Amino acid sequence: MSVWPQLRDTRTVSVGTAPGTVLRCGLADTMFADLTVSVVLFFERALDEDRLAAGLARALERVPVFAGRLRTVDGVLEAVCDDSGVPMVSYRVHGTLAESMGRVTAPGAQHVDPLDARSARTGEGPLLTVRVTRTGDGGTVLGCTWHHAIGDLHSFALLLRAWSAAVEGDELPEVELVEDQDALLDRVLPAEDCGRPGFRVPGPAERAVLDREVAAAPRANRTVQLYFGDAEIARMREEFGAAAGLRVSSGDAVCAHVAHTLRELDGDRETRWITVPVNVRRALGLSDALVGNLLGDIHLPHTPADGPAALAGALRTAVQGYTEDHLNLRSNLRFLAELGRPGLGACVPIGFDPQQRRFGFSNWSRFGLYDMTFQGQRPVFFSPTANYPLPWICWAVEGFGGSGTLATVVLPARLAARVRGTEGRAALHRYRDPADELPALLAAVPKVL
Repeated sequence: MSVWPQLRDTRTVSVGTAPGTVLRCGLADTMFADLTVSVVLFFERALDEDRLAAGLARALERVPVFAGRLRTVDGVLEAVCDDSGVPMVSYRVHGTLAESMGRVTAPGAQHVDPLDARSARTGEGPLLTVRVTRTGDGGTVLGCTWHHAIGDLHSFALLLRAWSAAVEGDELPEVELVEDQDALLDRVLPAEDCGRPGFRVPGPAERAVLDREVAAAPRANRTVQLYFGDAEIARMREEFGAAAGLRVSSGDAVCAHVAHTLRELDGDRETRWITVPVNVRRALGLSDALVGNLLGDIHLPHTPADGPAALAGALRTAVQGYTEDHLNLRSNLRFLAELGRPGLGACVPIGFDPQQRRFGFSNWSRFGLYDMTFQGQRPVFFSPTANYPLPWICWAVEGFGGSGTLATVVLPARLAARVRGTEGRAALHRYRDPADELPALLAAVPKVL
């Protein structure tokens, strides 16, 4: 009897020549050294693995850090572009593409190949893995996992864009590697910023609580995916913008609506904090071609009684005034430097505070993820896997075929069940009109609310 999924092929993709470039990881990069990020792209038809592998090899020539390895020299984490390569495996499964979409955030879904971040930081493992799965109805699932220390989603999107161009025979985009992240920031950051570091060192009691939260996360939490159509979001924007007295973005509106509705369903009336990561490349006048972790964050209080419009307006004001009121990368560097690299393990981001139900909202929209073409096909669905099921974290990206917004949120199991119920669906989609045109795939993936 055959066992599914069936392994079809395994290989290591490399360029064939190693540039040997050594990238000195910054203090913030080192904070990510035990983390990986996993995402999955779905295509309606089969992709040829040989063409994918050849295209990836060309892309790695442009972005060699993804084929490299990490090491620590004199206490400093470094990424060496040594062309050790990227493992790429191919599988076949019985199920349909829609069924695979419905399992994308489920534990054990096997859409991506695991990457051991702690082994990788010592040079014992790759910094990127690729898994290609052919579904029973002829679709393709492309799952990728990368080590967070070498870059953020913007960095992975640069690799993906180069990979797409290589597969299609187009000109590859420009990509710039940062040989010393902290030195780069030191050159471009103002001497003083808002003065509030984005990290803290918890005491022993809180550390024990956080460790228990992490250990219990797979059992205690569930991942829920929510789809909001373009017309639905337009109504949110109109209502929130009118109430706040300014034009809010789709990201502002979705963040405010999701955060407020979840608090409402949870019966939580306390003032809580919201953390929103910010891509600082443009804010600091840096090139969009830069690979690395170039992230800041915004921290705002949210009082449910004020309503979602107040939160949407506060987010828009914070984004517009980010460099003046929220930029804290200089403060972060000072805080982490005072701790010293050996002390970074005792530090946590301010945004990680599940006991206080601090809500984290990462907006992954506008990276052109649905514009990437592979063998003439664009993805019909893109999703994170939520491989770290820590509660009160949300990622938002364009939905099916690039329409609307897909919000992937990790919640305590009891609240997740309430969200999936009739009351939760009604509350979350109060801005949806029955006449709204929705993607056909939404009906085929009932686990997306």
